[in-house]
Amino acid sequence: MTDFSPESLAAIGPKEFTQLVKSTPDSKIAEVMASDTRTKILDEVFNRMPTLFRAERAGGTATVIHWIITGGPNGQDTYETVIENKTCTVTSEPGRQPNLAMTMDALTFLKTITGAGNPMMLFMTGKIKAKGDLSLATSIPKLFDIPKG
Repeated sequence: MTDFSPESLAAIGPKEFTQLVKSTPDSKIAEVMASDTRTKILDEVFNRMPTLFRAERAGGTATVIHWIITGGPNGQDTYETVIENKTCTVTSEPGRQPNLAMTMDALTFLKTITGAGNPMMLFMTGKIKAKGDLSLATSIPKLFDIPKG
């Protein structure tokens, strides 16, 4: 497998990224995600989100989700996902009021989006904090094609 770096991530697909997260020790991921390369990795992950969006499953969903990723060299990073009119857009400069805001560290985020961690268990143990429409949080996985690695 490849090394956990922004360059590696840019060169592999979602399924390979899922396998990379699952096979990389948590300490290595935490180290990389606390470094200056963190923003490149998060940008790559969030830029892929619209391509993994399952419009046919969205129905009439119209929502704004803020992903607050803590523990970076400059504090936290916030990304905004907007789902409306069967489309998904993402920005690293949130401008809308969220229906749901989820706060977690980068390791928890990567484990959640790759299926390497159980989101409900991470929420119950306080690793994911959520404010707003909690039922929306449980439906996020069905709106995206999350690769099984």
